[in-house]
Amino acid sequence: MKYDVGDKIITKKQHVCGSDSWTIERIGAEVRIKCDKCGREVMMLKMELDRKIKSIVEKNR
Repeated sequence: MKYDVGDKIITKKQHVCGSDSWTIERIGAEVRIKCDKCGREVMMLKMELDRKIKSIVEKNR
């Protein structure tokens, strides 16, 4: 899946805080995403994130 820094994504499962909306903060071999509700940052492998994304809501241009 193609995404850039600043994009808003929706994940298949909700975060512990109840939100499923995230913002992409950093891209590389590992991707850092930030929860839009509680601000928690999570780093994971790019291919792991590809499996967890439901949709891209807002593209950053």
